[in-house]
Formats: sequence, structure tokens, C-alpha cells
Amino acid sequence: MATIDDIRARLAQVIYPGYQRDIVTLGIVRDVEVAGERVRVTLTPGTAKTDVLETLRGAVLAALRSLPDVREVEVRVDGAEARADAERAAASPFDERAPLPGVARIVAVASGKGGVGKSTVAVNLALALARYGAKVGLLDADVFGPSIPTMLGAPEVPASATKDSRITPAVHHGLRVISVGFFVDKGEAVVWRGPMVHRLLQQFLGDVDWGELDYLVCDLPPGTGDVQLSLSQLIPIAGAVMVTTPQEISIIDVVKGIAMFEKVEIPILGIVENMSYYKCPACGHTDEIFSHGGGKRLAQECGARFFGEIPIDTRIRFGGDAGVPLVVAAPDSENAERFMTIATETALEIARNVLSKPKRSPRLAVIK
Repeated sequence: MATIDDIRARLAQVIYPGYQRDIVTLGIVRDVEVAGERVRVTLTPGTAKTDVLETLRGAVLAALRSLPDVREVEVRVDGAEARADAERAAASPFDERAPLPGVARIVAVASGKGGVGKSTVAVNLALALARYGAKVGLLDADVFGPSIPTMLGAPEVPASATKDSRITPAVHHGLRVISVGFFVDKGEAVVWRGPMVHRLLQQFLGDVDWGELDYLVCDLPPGTGDVQLSLSQLIPIAGAVMVTTPQEISIIDVVKGIAMFEKVEIPILGIVENMSYYKCPACGHTDEIFSHGGGKRLAQECGARFFGEIPIDTRIRFGGDAGVPLVVAAPDSENAERFMTIATETALEIARNVLSKPKRSPRLAVIK
């Protein structure tokens, strides 16, 4: 006779539609009952979309019917959460992939893997755009590892809630900023399942009073997980800036990230190679610690623009730790000018996409 553990093990092989994680990990399996050869599974998928529910139901039936000693399978969908989700969507100030009120362009900054300096690029890109006179917001969408509050230091104006439950962003160096890091203790871990992350992003987008912005820069977590998929479903993203380091292990993961954005029809604006090399300030010797040129080669092979190289610079690291990013701390430095160039290229590529016909992001070539 099949046991509850047998059933759950089989359900752990069922991937939630549109995600890369199984329904057990996501917490969608509410209850499992076994009575002889009969099995009943109760799901709480957190959506009212008929196509998703039917796909999910069919996948569960197929997974469990192949078990020995299972003759009958009943799949129940808890309608309470689905109805609540539908009601929230109906009451939401924006429809699916509808523009945010007052926000002209949304730019995602992404990477395939962690540790490549994605948040550093996002922060300095946002500040560079602001230096050109644009009104800029910064959304820290890295829910599980929010580093933006540390990198920007103490706010001139802290985030707050209004009487009508709206959220006013914090102001850092002239940027309007929101991050989950503002609302949890510094040492506290955020341990949430995918649906909870999705709802937080809905709140950050629909309940935050961003005001009038020329650009909203979104610092995404590494990889191709829940946050990327949720944002691609909720708002129209003008394009993504991909950040990589030169070595092959980083390039491989960025290729996967580009493929993900292509799948959800978000164009790749350009590629930035961070930690490109180290130049000794004393003797001028250059050392390619993490190899060199991988970002440029990737841009050529996937048909994207190469936005430039950012070398290893202790001032960039210090600025991030101290809460005064390089574009603010040393605006006339050579590397601050590199970030200004990246901002220029980003704005130009968005403009080109707006003027041209709608298109998909570049198709990937095989990386040899």
C-alpha cells in the first residue's frame, strides 16, 4: 500500500507551471490522505487561472496514478485562496503587465550567479542616470539577500506608510528606494515560499507611491527563479542589463539568464563585464584575475550590446560598504565615468527599442 511519504515523494517531482520548483517545496500541497487504494490530495496554488489549475491537476494525477496499489486519485483545489487571489487582482491598481502609474521605463539588472557585483552595478547605474537629470527609483527585488540598504547608507528620508496603507519610498542620494531590508532586522533571514515572494512584489509595485519617475531600476536576485518570473508577469520591463565576470563559470550562468529573459520576451539591453581586471595604482601593472573578455565575447555571440568593463577598484568596494557608492563618492573618477557610459548606453538602447518595432531579445548562439 502506498504511504503518505510515498505520495509526497511523487508530488515533489511535479513542477509548478511556469516555475522551476516543485509543488511540495513551494508549499502548495496542503493535505494528503490515503485510504487503502484511494488517494486524496488538497492543493492551495494561490491562483485562479483556469489553465494553470488544469495543468497542475493533470500533472498530479499523472504522477500518482503510476504508483502501485493506487486505484483512484482525487485532486482538490482549495478555492478560498484562489478566490482571494482573484479578488486581490481585481482590486489591484494595475492589471497584469500594466505600466506602473508615473513610471516611464523599468530596467532590470540581473546576473546568472551571485557574487558578480550585480547590486553594485544597479546602484551606480541608478545614480548615474540621476546625475544626467533623470528622476530615478531603485527597487531592491533581491528578497532573500537585500544589500541595497547597506550600499546606500542612511537615508535622507526613511521609508514610511501613509494612513491609506500606501508606502512612501526612502530617499538615498536623491533616489527613491524600496527594499525588504527596510522592514526586517539586519540579522533576520527571510524564509518565504514562492507565492509569498510574489505577493510582496505585488505590494512593492502596487502599494508604493513611486511618484513620477523616468526610470525604475530593479536589482534582481541571481538566477532565474520566482522573482524574475513574477516581475516579468506583473510589469512591462523595458529591458535587462546583464552583469557578469569574465570567467567561464559566470558566463555559463548568464547565458541561462539571457535565455530566461528571451522566454518571457524581455529584451537584453546590454552586458556589463564586472571585475574585468585589476590595475595596480602604484605601478600601473594590470592583472586579469578572473580572465578577461568573456563579457564582450558573450555579447557578440548572443547579438547584444557590450556596455563596457568595470575593473576591480577598492574604491568601489569601499563605497558599497560605507554607503557612499562610487558615482557619488568620486564622480570624476575614471570608473565613475564608466558607470556614466553604461547609463548612457542603457538609455540609448531603450530609446532604440521604443523607436523600432517590438522585438524579442537576441537569440543565443552556442557559446564555444
